[in-house]
Amino acid sequence: MQRALIILFTVCLLAGSGGGALADSTPIGPLPAGPATNIDVQHGELVAVALPQRNAGRVWRVARPFDTGVLRQVSEADVGPSVVLVFRARRAGQTTVSLALTKGDTSGKALESRRYRVRVR
Repeated sequence: MQRALIILFTVCLLAGSGGGALADSTPIGPLPAGPATNIDVQHGELVAVALPQRNAGRVWRVARPFDTGVLRQVSEADVGPSVVLVFRARRAGQTTVSLALTKGDTSGKALESRRYRVRVR
């Protein structure tokens, strides 16, 4: 099921238009508790995560550094009611992608968070 969703989001992303919901500007402070998801993938595969779009100027941002040797972001787009981020699994290892919802790109206060623990084999 998870692989089917990844493929679906990737196809939607390639067909959709790009959007800029993530940015790395102001550092983000403490993250509130939020859902954490474990994802297992093979080297070379794409990983897509979908985040709900929010209104009132709130945007999703990468909140913490992650190991770009293991996983590299290759794309981002608004797809229907979601912001979809696509990453490529580069080499075996593990990393966590932490995302935060903030009020614009200049706020350092996280309103929501999501964590994706990715293991590449």
